[in-house]
Formats: sequence, C-alpha cells, structure tokens
Amino acid sequence: MLRHRTMSHTHQHSGHSCCHGHGATDTTPVHAAKYFCPMCDGVVSDKPGACPMCGMALERNPAYVEPHGAVYTCPMHPEVRQDHPGACPICGMALEPAQAGAAGGEEDGAELRDMTRRFWIGLALTVPVLLLSMGEMVPGLSDVLAALGRTTVFFERGARSLVTRHLNMFTLIAMGTGAAYLYSVAATVVPALFPDSFRKGGVVEVYFESAAVITVLVLLGQVLELKARAATGSALAALLGLAPKTARRVAENGSENDVPLELIHPGDRLRVRPGEKIPVDGIVLEGRGAVDESMITGEPVPVKKEAQSAVTGGTINGTGSFVMKAEKVGNDTLLARIVQMVGSAQRSRAPIQRVADTVAGYFVPGVLLCAVVTFVAWVILGPEPRYAYALVNAVAVLIIACPCALGLATPMSIMVGVGRGAQLGVLIRDAEALERLEKIDTLAIDKTGTLTEGRPTLTQVIAAPGQSEDELLRLAASVESASEHPLAAAILAGAQKRNFKLSAAENFESITGKGVRAKVDGHVITVGREDGTIPEVLATKADALRKEGQTVFFVGVDQVVLGLLAVTDPIKATTPKAIAALHQLGLKIVMLTGDHAETARRVAQQLGIDRVEAEVTPEKKHDAVVQLKREGARVAMAGDGINDAPALAAADVGIAMGTGTDVAMESAGVTLVKGDLDGLVHAIALSRATMGNIRLNLLFAFVYNGIGIPIAAGVLYPFVGLLLSPMLASAAMALSSVSVIANSLRLRSAIRSSF
Repeated sequence: MLRHRTMSHTHQHSGHSCCHGHGATDTTPVHAAKYFCPMCDGVVSDKPGACPMCGMALERNPAYVEPHGAVYTCPMHPEVRQDHPGACPICGMALEPAQAGAAGGEEDGAELRDMTRRFWIGLALTVPVLLLSMGEMVPGLSDVLAALGRTTVFFERGARSLVTRHLNMFTLIAMGTGAAYLYSVAATVVPALFPDSFRKGGVVEVYFESAAVITVLVLLGQVLELKARAATGSALAALLGLAPKTARRVAENGSENDVPLELIHPGDRLRVRPGEKIPVDGIVLEGRGAVDESMITGEPVPVKKEAQSAVTGGTINGTGSFVMKAEKVGNDTLLARIVQMVGSAQRSRAPIQRVADTVAGYFVPGVLLCAVVTFVAWVILGPEPRYAYALVNAVAVLIIACPCALGLATPMSIMVGVGRGAQLGVLIRDAEALERLEKIDTLAIDKTGTLTEGRPTLTQVIAAPGQSEDELLRLAASVESASEHPLAAAILAGAQKRNFKLSAAENFESITGKGVRAKVDGHVITVGREDGTIPEVLATKADALRKEGQTVFFVGVDQVVLGLLAVTDPIKATTPKAIAALHQLGLKIVMLTGDHAETARRVAQQLGIDRVEAEVTPEKKHDAVVQLKREGARVAMAGDGINDAPALAAADVGIAMGTGTDVAMESAGVTLVKGDLDGLVHAIALSRATMGNIRLNLLFAFVYNGIGIPIAAGVLYPFVGLLLSPMLASAAMALSSVSVIANSLRLRSAIRSSF
C-alpha cells in the first residue's frame, strides 16, 4: 500500500521534487526516471543505488519508458554510440539515431539541414569564383578573383580525423582541397618562388575554383547521401507511427480522460472507442469490438474481440467499444519489441562485411601512398610543367577515392532489407541470420501449428465394446485439464460441448513422447500412445483414422485400453502453396513431428513433403537437425512450440512462428509474425535479394575505386592523353556513395516485385 501511494503521489508532482542529499532538486519526470524510492516521495534516479534520504535500495520504476533519440550511432561503425548528434570519430560520417524516427523534434534531420545550408552557401560563393576563373583576361577581374579565391573552406572533419588518428574520406578531401588552395594562395602571393617547372606559359596557374567546386560537389554528395540514408529507415519509422500518442484512462470513479501513452501503467483500465488505435497490449474486460490486426497477421479481416480476448497495441478497433486492462506497456509491448528487434538487426554486422572492413583498414593509407607515388612519377616522367601536373593529379587521386562507398555497401542493404522484412511480417534477429538464410538448402519443419492451424478439434470418441463413450471422454478430459498441449485443449473443448462435469486429476504426469497420466476418481487414467495390448477393433479403427490424417489417442484405465479419441488439426490454407513455392526456391523439406508415423505420412503426402521423421521427441528433433547438418545440408528449422526450441537452436537458422511460444521466438534467428509459411517464402526471397544487393554494392565500390584511382593518377595519359580534372574526380566521388545507397533503396521494389 505504501509503495502504491508513494508512486501515485509522485506522478501528481512529477518534475517538481527530488532530493539528492545536498538540497538539489531534480526536475526529471517520474516516468522518465529508471529508479525510485518506495519510501521517500519524489526521490527518483537514472541509476540504481541507495536513496539519499532513507538509505533504502532504489527500485526499478515500472512506469519508466526508454527515451527515444538518446543514442546516436554511425551507419558504418555501429560500435560508435553517443547521446547527441555529430560526426563519427572514425569515418567522419554523420551519426544518426539508433532507431529510425527516434530523435524527434529539431534534432531529427539536423545533419541534413546543416549540410544543405552549407551546400547553398558554398554554391553561392563558388559560382562567382568559377565565372571569374573563366574570365581571367577581362581587365580588373584578376584581383577580385584572387580575393575570392582566398576564401577558405570548411575542414573540421578532416582536422578531427588527424587528431583522432582515424584517417577517413574527409582526410582525403581536406588534404586534396587544402593542397590546391594553399598552392594557389602561394602562387598568388609569392609567384616568384616557383620554378619554371610549375609555370604554364610563364604563369603559375592557380586552382581556387577547383578547391571551391570540389567542396561544393562533396557537400552536394553529402546532402544526397543523407536524404537517401533517411529513406532507409522509413520502414521502421512507419512501425513507430503505428502506436497512438495518448490513451483514454478510466479512473476508479468511472471518469475518463486522455493521458500521454508514457503515463499508462500495467493494470490501468482503458477505453477504446470505434476507429481508435489500441494503445498497449492487454485483455478486454467488458464490451466488444472488431479489431483490424493486419499489422500483426497481415489478414485484412477484422477479428472479433470480447471479454478475456487479448488485444495488441497499435491495432485498430473498427466497430464497437470496449474497456481493456493494460498488461504490457512501453518497451514490453509487441510493437515495441518488434521495433527494438528490427532496429537492433539493422545495426548488426553481417559476416560478409569483414571483407569490406579489412580493405577499409588499409584504404586511406593506401590512397595517400598512391597520391605520393603519383606526384613523384609525374615529377620524374611527366611533361612540363611537371610539378603542376604532379600536383593536379595527386589531388585528383586524393579526391576520387571513396572509402564510404565501400563501408556503406553492406549496412545500407541490411537496413533496407531488414526494414522491408518488418513490413512483410518477417523479423530478422541480426544480419548474420539473414546471410545464413540465403544459403539454406534444407528446411526441417514441425507439423502442429506450423503446417497446420494449431487449433485441433475432437472428431471421434470410440469406446471398446461394452464401454461408455461419454465416460471415456470425461475421464480423458479430466486428465488433460492439467495439460497445456494444443491437442489437450481439443479434448477439453469436446467435453465442454457435452457439458461433462470433470473430476480432479491427481499426480498428473507428462511422459515425453508417450502422453499423460493421472489418477482420476481412484483410477489411473492414461491418454496418448499406448504400448500395451490394444483390442483389435480399436487398432483397426485407429489405422483407418491415421490414414485420413487424424491423430489418435488411446485411453487406458488401470493399464487396460478401453477406447480411443481422434483429433484433427486442419492444414493451413496457405501451406500447400507455400510448400510449392519453397520447392521452387530449391529447398528440400523434412517434416519432424511427434505425431504417429501414419498420420505424419498422410499429411506429408498431401503437401508433397520430401522426407518425414515421425514420433520424435524434442531431443530427437534436435538430433535430426544435427544429423542433417552432418550430411552436409544447410538447415533451417521452423517451429512454434517449446518442444521445438532445441531444434531451432541447433539449426543454421531457427525460424519461429509468431503465433507460437516466446521460448521458440527467443531461440530463433527469424520470426514470422503472421505465423504461416508464406512468411518463410518471403524470408528466403528477402535474404537472397539482400545478399545479392550487398554483393552488387561491394562490386561497385571495388570497381569504382579500382578503376577511378589509376585514371586519376594519369595511367591513360601516355596512351590517349586523358587526364582527370580534380573537379570531375570530386563529382565522381560524391556520387559513388549516393549510387551505393540508391542501389540499396532499389532493394525495396526488388523484394516487392519478387513476391
């Protein structure tokens, strides 16, 4: 009671009082504080520890919501993380929110606005310089040209790279433009110091316009790149937009008022009216509605919700009105977990990126060496003015090199691919799972809940001669009332339809791979697979039912089989088409099920599954996956239950049905939110498209730098007289990163068209 009263009072005064032992006042709102004191009103903190007033240990605040935009990271170096925007200390690129759309307010897009402003200012100053450089023969303009040329450009990131000893793209740009500018200043101020080898027509040429144009083109490239990078997070931003900003809370006295979503706590009663988004995860207490859950299931048909129905935050109530109890709020909701998973996956690093990382580690020093070699080669072998040619070509080498194109090749594709997967209901745990999924050639798959609906129904009750079917079902249902298996639910539902009064089950025991056993009304009742003697009439009937694809349970009383129950679990409507599509993708499909061999073979025959292993325990499912891998197969395992978790963990890629258990989802590298195999087809096509896109990006980056740097150095000059102007080199460099990102964005339509 004390804790509840303290928190309630704190909420009323959030942002006004928090003692820290020195008379200081903390204005942190309580819902924005991670920890609070259960004894002292208003004492909150962002760290665990002891209360400065009473000394009690601070407790985790259940109302705390992780602040969006608190962490900024680099798209090329995810290990770089800080609590404010800025430039990456390693590569110099603009940091961006770790979660798309997380920054909010003025910080969101601040880097793009800054670069855009710099570009337009630079362009305004460069155009006159460029025009004047073309009009050197016009009387009176040379002095103005020199004055404008002495306008310096911005080298902040290049200077920082030297201080931090992380040489990057901005190091090369700063050195190239700086060399051109300082050379031009010296040529303007003290031209007599330059020997004839620097002169062309008796004049030492200046390159003010080159330095200015290079800077403007680089800024243009940065603007285009930032715009393109912003588009890569659009899928995640769309997910974030699904959550409403407020909720209508119902007070104990029945009054209702709208409050910010971050103030909603587990246990709160909330009103959801027609057309409104459900604010958090919870259950319906009263009323009813028809909820559009397409964001979760992909199904456009509204789902009927009434008392005790579960509802998900972000879904939309179409008709009806109901009161719900909040159960999961903040970062615990399904929508928040999806966003967190997608955001984490987008920042993960694929194994293929190691190639780019290795090359990038030597890239800038290698380019600097190439520039030095270029300068020396032109001084020794070049025509007059040798030094002028040497300087211009060395600058062109520095400018055209683009380590960012190489560094962005993988992360941009991962961001787009993972975001697109989220829109399709395919949640990728990390980039490694995406890369592994592309190489899969064998799919091991569970039956119940994966191939089938997972909502079995009781179809027949057959008793041995002289026995009562009703009593047989009542005893079986009494035992199964203690079980959580989906097939047990079917037996219970069948008994409830007949309004049977169940007895208490004592000493309940689940026997792995066999069934369940308990003591009911003084008798030991077993339900499941029976190894003992089975009456011939029951055995014959069981075989016939299994050939129809039904699952059979024998019911024994005191070790004597007295009847059987038949349960059917319909195959999902989407399964046959999905199996055919998986075969077209070149996958071999293996069914692993604990069901009877005859039932499993019947289902496999209907679906065209390649191989069946039936009557397997969870341990044997795990062993079957391991054996497939030993045979040289690259195995993905798809399942939805606790019994599938060991096999999911053993597979190269575990694939969990989102409609299954949390244990299965935690063991999997891929989660299919909708819970059917259509999502698996999407996932494999997604992985192949994404990895193909990455390879194309890497190829472009390697080819661009492999061809561009030698051309800038002047290797074609002896053959065709071709030299690359530093201005053209800067344009090519600026567009190279943009091209990589544009190709990554193309992945969105490529994936869409492949489905």
